[in-house]
Amino acid sequence: MIRRFEATMRRFARDRRGNYALIGAIAMVPLMGAVALAVDFTDLVRQKQETLNALDAAGVATAQQIVANVSDADAKAYAKNFFEANLSHVSPADTALSVTLPSNNAGGGTLKLCATLRYHPYFLPAAAMLIGRTAGDTTLTACSEVRLKNTLEVALVLDNSGSMSTNGSGTGQQRIELLKTAATELVNTLALQAGQMKQVTKPVQFALVPFSASVNVGSANKDKTWMDLDGISPIHHEDFDWTQMYKTVSGVDPNKYIEKVGAAYYQRGTGWGADAGKAMTRFTLYQDMMATTRTCTKKKNGSCQTYVDTTAQYQAWKGCVEARPYPYNADDTTPTTSTPASLFVPMFAPDEAGNFWTDSTHASTTSWGYTNNWWVDSADSLAVAKRQSDMRKYFVTKPYNAAAEPTDGGPNSGCTTSAITPLQDITTTTGKSTITNAISAMTPTGNTNVPEGLAWGWRALSSNEPFTDGRANTEKGNDKVVIVLTDGANTYSPIADATYAKNMSTYAAYGYTGLTYPGSGTVTRLFMNTSASVGKTTYTGANYTTALDEQMQTLCANAKNSNIIVMTVSLDLVDTKSAEKAAMTALKTCSSDSRFRKDPADPTGKTAAKLYWNATGATLSKSFKEIADELSNLRIVG
Repeated sequence: MIRRFEATMRRFARDRRGNYALIGAIAMVPLMGAVALAVDFTDLVRQKQETLNALDAAGVATAQQIVANVSDADAKAYAKNFFEANLSHVSPADTALSVTLPSNNAGGGTLKLCATLRYHPYFLPAAAMLIGRTAGDTTLTACSEVRLKNTLEVALVLDNSGSMSTNGSGTGQQRIELLKTAATELVNTLALQAGQMKQVTKPVQFALVPFSASVNVGSANKDKTWMDLDGISPIHHEDFDWTQMYKTVSGVDPNKYIEKVGAAYYQRGTGWGADAGKAMTRFTLYQDMMATTRTCTKKKNGSCQTYVDTTAQYQAWKGCVEARPYPYNADDTTPTTSTPASLFVPMFAPDEAGNFWTDSTHASTTSWGYTNNWWVDSADSLAVAKRQSDMRKYFVTKPYNAAAEPTDGGPNSGCTTSAITPLQDITTTTGKSTITNAISAMTPTGNTNVPEGLAWGWRALSSNEPFTDGRANTEKGNDKVVIVLTDGANTYSPIADATYAKNMSTYAAYGYTGLTYPGSGTVTRLFMNTSASVGKTTYTGANYTTALDEQMQTLCANAKNSNIIVMTVSLDLVDTKSAEKAAMTALKTCSSDSRFRKDPADPTGKTAAKLYWNATGATLSKSFKEIADELSNLRIVG
């Protein structure tokens, strides 16, 4: 029996007739698995790639919306709609999109979009093997990041005060010449880099704000609506006394007089000709002041036989404006007639009193030595304060033989710098040459008023009036940078003048410090919103410097809170001198923090480096190259 079974088994083993079916049955399992893998793999790859493509497309499109300044909610809604519209073979119901907007309101930043795809496989176990998860988990997540393209707007706020004519330490060149070279190199470096950004218009723009005791906004702007064209600003008629020209005053021409209506003064009567009914302003003063020039037309034996007198406008407004009263001196508020104090008022340095008649026959005089005596006083013997503010004198033609105005004097006294150069696209030949030519034209003269320069640097970048060349203040993907350089402390010149006109200072951007701001009690405009450290009735150079320093810190804080990046440079200052050390500290405090560099003095590496450079004449060019690196990092896109 056993032998028979063994023989049967040996015959079965030798029989090959049923092996093909058996092998086919055994092989069917892996073959079907392979088919399942192929089907799900193909479909999975297709859906995954389609999701990624839609994600990338939505990222680029949404980035453009962000740059166009849509709201956060609208940007996220746009991203979702764009993403789902680009899903052809994937159901939007099987996806979930998350959008992370750039965290910064200025500068490019990164837009991040992440999508979750829930895949429905034909063969669940095979799909689970493909994605390396459990059979119940068939979701995939992918992300796409878009670095917004950065654009850059830079205002060069450069000291043009008289001390810039001094040779820079370690060099044989004037500081102003060293500054011209360094600033030009900076513009050229950024222009070369910006030229590589073909996908965005005006990638890098530069403005120039030369400053000394004041800032020149350009005489061509005299008719702009942001100027005080109607004389309604509370500072417009500061130290102007029009009462002597009222119709009710004895001796006033009834056909040519002044009438006050509200805060404005008007020209009344037919004697004004075409100007009758117009507001009397500093602009009309410049227009109406006439002077006579006498020239010789015929000589004989070395003597003039015939003269010709020519009468013409004495002087035109050069373009400088006074500082607005607080808070508008420290911000970029749009000027409007509904807020008169926000308007800009042209500088007009009053004619300071000349000789005082000491007797009734005008045979004897006394002089006070006022530095800016440039016109002829009224004929009667008014007190000196009245002589300075009496407006009748400006409507008397100045005779040809009157004394010449003092050097840097006249109605434009204190206006010594060239005009602001608004933002220029330095990727163009015209734009770059406009900026570099303006840099080359700078000349040093006058006092130092850093806060006024800084204020106009901010306004040159702002999209608000008076200069509207900058991109929208809220536009993402754009950095606005003010670079301030000075070689000394803030200065405002005091004078001992408590007896007569009580000016208490020379005339500059804050007018005379001896005059109080209307409605402020006894506080002059320069001292408004300053701390107890500033003596409100102390008219000294040191106190003026303290006040200007505080105005500067207020400006710096306001600018930085408005997403302006502030970079500061001190030139040839040393910390062994107390005044210079204080100026250095003020500039460092004013500066912004770097986004890219850490403070080398902090071993933890957590503190950002301050955007402040203390340069000497010999190292100024190196400092500006470091500034160029910082600006390049702001602009570079990933």
